[in-house]
Amino acid sequence: MPVDSAEFRTALSHWSSGVAIITTRDADGAPVGLTATSFASLSLDPPLILFCLGLESTTREAFVAAQGFAVHMLTAQQESLSNRFAAKGGDKFAGLEWSEGRRGTPLLPHCLAVLECRMHAQLPGGDHIIMVGEVEGITTHGGEPLLYYRGAYHRATR
Repeated sequence: MPVDSAEFRTALSHWSSGVAIITTRDADGAPVGLTATSFASLSLDPPLILFCLGLESTTREAFVAAQGFAVHMLTAQQESLSNRFAAKGGDKFAGLEWSEGRRGTPLLPHCLAVLECRMHAQLPGGDHIIMVGEVEGITTHGGEPLLYYRGAYHRATR
């Protein structure tokens, strides 16, 4: 008997995760990005990470063609930034402070950590593409992480 997709989604919502914004550039050089909770470390040697990109994502073409991307781990104070990049459509970078990193990748300031990655592999994953990046550069800052649990943002507590 197949698993009900709504029941599966509800069960997965019981797993808390950090929140990240992933950025790259599209074929015209415009910055693009999305909010993701499906981010994980994969390997220490070589340093590999992954995130999962929905096949229906409006940023799919940009990421599939990209040579690299950046993962921004968000602080508890960056909830509005997460919402901005989670929204469908529009220019996510309009009026936003950002700089250029390796490979011209857009970098957002004030994040817990930023991982600049070279595209390493793209693998099929059901209704997603598993994007694997090899970490080429790291920037870290202090702060509390933004967490996502059962469909809402949370802060870490001891």
